[in-house]
Amino acid sequence: MEEKQKKIFTKNQAYIKARDYCAYQERCQQEMRDKLYYWGLHKKDVEDLITELISEGFINEERFAKAFTGGKFRIKKWGKIKIKNELKKHDISEYCVRKGLEEIDEREYLKCLKNIIDKKAKDYKAQNKFIKMKKVAAYAVSRGYESEIVWGVIKDSFEK
Repeated sequence: MEEKQKKIFTKNQAYIKARDYCAYQERCQQEMRDKLYYWGLHKKDVEDLITELISEGFINEERFAKAFTGGKFRIKKWGKIKIKNELKKHDISEYCVRKGLEEIDEREYLKCLKNIIDKKAKDYKAQNKFIKMKKVAAYAVSRGYESEIVWGVIKDSFEK
């Protein structure tokens, strides 16, 4: 079986392709930088194209952070800790991470956490109440929710 050879693009070809790539979905600088290197461009060309894409509004880190945060919270039900860690993996600045996390409504965040806890609690039927609480808390924390908030919601849920 032959290995597919990657195509090397000129700076102009890469620019056109990069604009389309950014127009399709929000991208961060690091994601675009990696893609440009993959397309065979050299450091100077990559940095020139990144600068051009930023100045034309195709790349905007704050907009990316807001879109990423909104999507991961609404669709995957991730907590703030997990979202923050993933944004840092994308080399997003602290300022943009904060702006992204501000997009999450606190009431919706708590409502989502309560739904996750209630749903998971149903999975553990005939167990000791404290073991059940611990397992549910561990699950919620693994989803990226803050442990203090998780335990507050669990205590409210299990007291009823």
